[in-house]
Amino acid sequence: MKTLREYIKEAEDRGIAIGHFNISNLETLRGIFNAAKKLNVPVIIGVAEGERNYIGTKQVAALVKSYRDEYNYPIFLNADHTYSYEGVKDCIDAGYDSVIFDGTGLPHDENVKITKQCVEYARSVNPEILVEAELGFIGSSSKVLDKLPDGVKITEEFLTKPEVAKQFIQDTGIDMLAPAVGNIHGMLKGGIDPALNIKRVGEIKEIVKIPMVLHGASGNSRDDIQKAIKNGMSIVHVNTEIRVAFRKALEKELAEKPNDVAPYKYMDETILAVENIVEEKLKIFNFL
Repeated sequence: MKTLREYIKEAEDRGIAIGHFNISNLETLRGIFNAAKKLNVPVIIGVAEGERNYIGTKQVAALVKSYRDEYNYPIFLNADHTYSYEGVKDCIDAGYDSVIFDGTGLPHDENVKITKQCVEYARSVNPEILVEAELGFIGSSSKVLDKLPDGVKITEEFLTKPEVAKQFIQDTGIDMLAPAVGNIHGMLKGGIDPALNIKRVGEIKEIVKIPMVLHGASGNSRDDIQKAIKNGMSIVHVNTEIRVAFRKALEKELAEKPNDVAPYKYMDETILAVENIVEEKLKIFNFL
């Protein structure tokens, strides 16, 4: 099987993107895997710190590996938003395919220093482990929002600057970059987020050359996402829309089956709800 690095390179060459979807439990993992397998496309499972604390850092690695091994399928695991070197190290040691150090809340020099440490450790363990960093603050939680996340500004002067990104990559050696291009973590009520700055996506890609990752794509339009992909995004993250679909399906099932106490009898629709959202997104990312 090809490595994640090879699949990302293939996506870049074809002008498509790999879908990255976060999970909090086995049901979301099953729904995501079912959708990817149905369309026969690679997929990345993401678990940020809160999700790892809930499932278990090593336990989720074992779960994803079991799907990869049993089905001989390109399903990969990413340590999403990790805020310390120790957290990154734990995920690398657990066998994750990629890790994200998020130092956007740190002074720039400190962000560079820790990001570089993460890259050096990953290289020492396995050169195939990819290290991603985020440059530019887009919020920190995948939830439904009344307004833009606190501290997030999406006007052009606050977006990631191409020259700053280039220098950051040179200073750290990261494999992938997640820039701020008008995207936000979470999703505004009503399900429609502000438009992405496609021009800035292209400007950054032209100068950094490495693969770029679009975070916070819940709520972005099909047209915006596909334009972002064509202009340089090789991985696209979706989380909030999955969480919303899961909860709605669960509420419906609990209301319709008030006497069922066996979880597998009222959780089946949550798997299908996640599968449907992920299939829709994968078709967008792969231009299907």
